[in-house]
Amino acid sequence: MRTPLVAGNWKCHLTVPEAVALVQSLRKPLDGLKGVEVVVCPPYTSLSAVKSQLASSSIALGAQDLFWEPHGAFTGEVSGPMLADAGCRFCIIGHSERRRYFGETDEAAHRKLLAALAHGLTAIVCIGETLEEREQGKTFEVLKRQVSAALDGATAQEMARVVVAYEPVWAIGTGRHATPEQAQEAHRFIRERLTALLGTPLASQTVRIQYGGSVTAANALSLLSQPDVDGALVGGASLKADSFVAIVKAAAEAKAIAA
Repeated sequence: MRTPLVAGNWKCHLTVPEAVALVQSLRKPLDGLKGVEVVVCPPYTSLSAVKSQLASSSIALGAQDLFWEPHGAFTGEVSGPMLADAGCRFCIIGHSERRRYFGETDEAAHRKLLAALAHGLTAIVCIGETLEEREQGKTFEVLKRQVSAALDGATAQEMARVVVAYEPVWAIGTGRHATPEQAQEAHRFIRERLTALLGTPLASQTVRIQYGGSVTAANALSLLSQPDVDGALVGGASLKADSFVAIVKAAAEAKAIAA
């Protein structure tokens, strides 16, 4: 059975003292919790301070992005070796906000995936359709394109360090979320696509597929109980300790029920 992964994407929020206070409030209720893996992804400015607070913790550290080159004249960018040195184990790649506001393409997501893998990071690769694409019946077309482009050439062995995050763009930060049935339908399609790409159902069955998009303590259990939903990539709700803890515990509960 796949261990669910719940990752908190703090986006462009929290000063260093605020980040430290948040992670301190997460440690007691989450350290050692069985049946779920937990990651927090602060802004770059807080990585070092949060790393210090996570010493001996079961909570892992992640970054929100990386550049595909290891070093060079790329003002404003942060590379894989820098993130690994900062203590990161995970990195979010291809988030819809990166695509929307900064023009990132499927090709860029692919190059960043390769960089993350090359430097020992586990990549959380984000995909998802816009409201217009869903209303036009293009959801599966978009997911197929994004999965195929981002993971092109990745081996089954490399996929052990890849997590796919299905985040319908129309549900991110809007208060709307996919129904459990919509989430499961998309996740099942993604897993079928992974089978086609990797050439073996066994390999695709080990890849974790998270759901993201207005996940809250109230809807987490119903979403995370779906058979192909393996945790959550949480935005706004990850900025409040009580709501994030509730989502993590819902993921563990969903796994226990399924077992």
